[in-house]
Amino acid sequence: MLECFCRIWLVDFEFSAPPGERPQPLCLVAREFRSAQTIRLWADELRRRASPPFECDSETLFVAYYASAEFGCFLALDWQMPTRVLDLFAEFRCLTNGKSLVCGNGLLGALAYYGLDAIEANEKEEMRQLAMRGGVYSEAEQIALLDYCETDVVALDRLLRAMAPELDLPRALLRGRYMPAAARIEWDGVPLDVDLLGELRRNWRRLQGRLIRAVNEEYGVFVHSNLTTVDPSSHLDATDLDGGNSELDDSLPMKFSTARWAEWLARNDIPWPRLPSGLLALDDDTFRVMAKQFPTVAPIHELRHTLGQLRLNELAAGNDDRNRTLLSAFRSRTGRNQPSNSRFIFGPACWLRSLIQPKPSRAIAYIDWEQQEFGIAAALSGDVAMQAAYLSGDPYLAFAKQAGAVPADATKDSHPDERSQFKVCVLAVQYGMGEESLATALGQPPVVARQLLRLHRQTYPKYWAWSDGAVTHAMLLGYLDTVFGWRIHVGADANPRSLANFPCQANGSELLRMACCLMTEAGISVCAPVHDAVLIEAADDDIDQAVADAQALMRQASEIVLGGFPLRTEAKIVHHPDRYSDERGTRIWNLVTSILADIRPSDPVADLVNR
Repeated sequence: MLECFCRIWLVDFEFSAPPGERPQPLCLVAREFRSAQTIRLWADELRRRASPPFECDSETLFVAYYASAEFGCFLALDWQMPTRVLDLFAEFRCLTNGKSLVCGNGLLGALAYYGLDAIEANEKEEMRQLAMRGGVYSEAEQIALLDYCETDVVALDRLLRAMAPELDLPRALLRGRYMPAAARIEWDGVPLDVDLLGELRRNWRRLQGRLIRAVNEEYGVFVHSNLTTVDPSSHLDATDLDGGNSELDDSLPMKFSTARWAEWLARNDIPWPRLPSGLLALDDDTFRVMAKQFPTVAPIHELRHTLGQLRLNELAAGNDDRNRTLLSAFRSRTGRNQPSNSRFIFGPACWLRSLIQPKPSRAIAYIDWEQQEFGIAAALSGDVAMQAAYLSGDPYLAFAKQAGAVPADATKDSHPDERSQFKVCVLAVQYGMGEESLATALGQPPVVARQLLRLHRQTYPKYWAWSDGAVTHAMLLGYLDTVFGWRIHVGADANPRSLANFPCQANGSELLRMACCLMTEAGISVCAPVHDAVLIEAADDDIDQAVADAQALMRQASEIVLGGFPLRTEAKIVHHPDRYSDERGTRIWNLVTSILADIRPSDPVADLVNR
């Protein structure tokens, strides 16, 4: 199908991009696929050009490997984006998703997969480091980088020839369309209060100990220890909690006690998942799920997540006070973005998101799809009852009504307990829980969970036929596809629950990509995509219209992906000087800022040590 294009340009840039900063192009090499015409340009020549040195119209195919990097350079040079994009990284991921790859998903790995020669990995890394260095380059270094850039373009030529017979070009172009959108999003970034971030970094070691004690006043699940003693029941040891610098705190370090946690759960009548061994499950996923069901768990989840994973110095903040990091499009098995958890502001604990703050005269808006997975399942399964439940505006209460558990005129206020149970059941089905896990989440005997799952199957039989059919299809044929062809390959040892969840998760990623394409192409500034939501930005006076336009385009995206079925969105607008906040992290944020205020001005000696 490549014959439908008059020209095919294979393109690669080398650029410098320190953490949090926009890319600065160093050089470009482009090669026309059929004629082998090659263009080599260094930075000064690139900056003198008002447009690319090759065609970018609808009759020309632009080919790259992880093209959002190239398009970041297009934005830096203020060049018009190509109309038709083929990203061989996205296509290689799609062709091999779920397979075991020895050499990874990079360009070298793709070449090795097809048995093609490539530059040595250590030589490639050496050239990457040279490009990342930035600054002034000697003539010899310029030639070396241009030669290195050309080797990637030549490799891209050979890779395209090898992959061409396997490409589903119309769908590949749809995936390629997302890469300019990803580049625009990375270019815009997320506005941060970097002054406060700096304070947190300088005072973090002292702040941690006080934060533990403040939370522990209510929960009593952290106990005193010394740095050399580790309680076998503890999930985190003392060095995890204070960075190994207890001398900076005014009392002994503390650690999380599993025994105390079990006692707290018992006192508060909260059922908690257990491992096959019978021990409490203390992984982050379990805490996250349980925090959604029981809000009183959220502060402990946030604190544990903070102490175990937060690395403030890794959060990428540019000189323009914006958080930027590679979105890592198509990296996950479901095709979702997979940015670095430590560098992306939406990666660490939820309370840290309150560092997101629009600048003066600016505003941001967080717009997310309501009950997205339920809506996707209803639309793609064709289950009319499920669709009606979604369109009612409250699918959980609608499910209870459809199952005959509450009267037709029931409301959230009149039947809160029943609605809560049916909500937990809906979420359990989406998570792939069985009756034992559902019973634990409900705090009810297994017979109650069994009855709820039976009612779900009776109420939505067409959904269950579709879901079970997807698992059967995967196990028999060895793969599953989304509506636009994102594929996962599965083996005989595949987890049926993961397979059942794949259609909703992967088609959700299709939704987000389509919405990001529509919004960025319409000129809306998208700061970040976040699972089933986006963060956008506009001037104070323009934010209401920007939100209305974004919501209309998100609805349009759902109709495109789901065959005309519309999904609802809700928006939360934040004006300067207010901050974005996630309710799951509000309490910890308030504690952190209160403690920080209490220790100002910081002790000069301790401050010097912390730096």
